Amino acid sequence: MFPHMNARHSQNAYVTNDLDQALAIWRDRFDVPSFHVFTNDGPGLEASHPYRLKIALANVGGTEIELIEPLDGNAMYSDPLPKDGSFAMCFHHACLRISGPLANFEAHLASIDPEKHPVVYRGGMADLMRFAYTDERATLGHYIEHVWFDAGFYAQMSDAIPVYPDS
Repeated sequence: MFPHMNARHSQNAYVTNDLDQALAIWRDRFDVPSFHVFTNDGPGLEASHPYRLKIALANVGGTEIELIEPLDGNAMYSDPLPKDGSFAMCFHHACLRISGPLANFEAHLASIDPEKHPVVYRGGMADLMRFAYTDERATLGHYIEHVWFDAGFYAQMSDAIPVYPDS
């Protein structure tokens, strides 16, 4: 699953129950002063399970950092968080970004052995983005997200994400 020509590790993602507090930690302890923050409730988003997330993105040393605050209790994102409401920020997934045309993403997903790497969640947005999560918690302790973006959409999104160190 990892050694594919068009797939590369691009992101580490954390779930949190308080995005503002998580952002303060990244600012004060890890010297990442700002993130691009948005809610994923744009038109056209489709997924195998409904979800609303508040998301923060920053590119740090060439790896995207994603902070996710679940807004609707979707179990995949909220289960790692404490039930008593105390603050937490937990590693959730590593992301493999698939480059090239959508056919590369489809071939990548088709190559995944569902017995070894069960696909537990998938979705997309028109012909601009596709994603799928495999559940690797039993072996790696986290999920792996497999994502594809249309090149123009990815360029537009990348322009909004702060990059550190800034050049």
